[in-house]
Amino acid sequence: MKTLDTLHRWIGGLIGLLLALLGLSGAILVHKEEWIGLPHAADPLNGDLGTVAATTEKLMSLPGDPQGIIYASPRLGLHQLRFEEGGLYASQSGGVVSRWASQWERPEIWLFDFHHHLFTGDFGEWVSGIAGLCALFFIISGAILWWRTRRTFQFRLWPKRMSRPAIVMQHRDLGIIVAPLLLLSVVTGTMMLFRPFAMVMIAPFGSVSEAAKALEPPKYMGGPLAAKPDYTAMLTEARQRFPDAEFRILSLPRKAGDPISLRMKQQAEWLPNGRSTLWFDAATGKLLGSRDALAMAPGAQAFNIAYPLHAGKVGGLPYRLALTVSGLAMALLGSLTVWTFWFRRPKPAKRPAKKAALVTN
Repeated sequence: MKTLDTLHRWIGGLIGLLLALLGLSGAILVHKEEWIGLPHAADPLNGDLGTVAATTEKLMSLPGDPQGIIYASPRLGLHQLRFEEGGLYASQSGGVVSRWASQWERPEIWLFDFHHHLFTGDFGEWVSGIAGLCALFFIISGAILWWRTRRTFQFRLWPKRMSRPAIVMQHRDLGIIVAPLLLLSVVTGTMMLFRPFAMVMIAPFGSVSEAAKALEPPKYMGGPLAAKPDYTAMLTEARQRFPDAEFRILSLPRKAGDPISLRMKQQAEWLPNGRSTLWFDAATGKLLGSRDALAMAPGAQAFNIAYPLHAGKVGGLPYRLALTVSGLAMALLGSLTVWTFWFRRPKPAKRPAKKAALVTN
């Protein structure tokens, strides 16, 4: 127990601030559709094929070489157009609402980049993933350590005093209350960052190899991107393939020979951007293949619910509020842990002075 307690304190003191920032940013991001605050952001979703096709043709012909569109959703009535640098929001009729040349001009974008990548791309994902595994260790070890002192439990949102013993007591007792929410947030978040961890978590749902294969995009080779792709024809074919699905993400090829991809969300899918996908030849617009997310291996479908559970994309406002509590609790627990570890560490006990030896003649 002493070793477990030492590891719990030292690892918390080293990465507690990072976990606090991840928790706080997550609590803010879970409500981002409500605070973006741009014109037409609250417009109801219009999934009419003709309207979506006309708007797609209009937006993808804008100067600046658009890379793709994230279509409006039931919670955000704006399309987001992506460029190599920057992007824009547009209404569902195609009118530009806001444009930015850098992510720093849009708080929801740089906050998302911090929460997912720590502003450092793939390296940041590894760091966040390691922090997630440490957080999982904190939850498990904290529950074990709490059990010894369960008879002294008292619920406090804030320490009774800002002394180290009072903060430790509040940390221990608040931690055990929010442990289930923290466990849900940490496990789902780490699944998205560490594929081996995700494979372990989805193993009970079926074959891991089949799930991993289903999650990998197929390799299609086609011609170079046409000067003016026929997006209307692609969207029409996609609607025929998935009649009740929402258009979610249109992506142009990243390199020559790659296809144009279109992601759609069927009604039974939890993933907000769906995993039902169609691939089109970039030169001819011919359909190369498609994938029905609802027909994927059970393990892959289990993996697909990690993000909506982590980001509050299901369950409505009550669930988002529960995730807010989880994020704020992580922020409080992590920040106070760092403060007590570095600035309120117990002073070493003074050793009694050795008595001078009597000298006799």
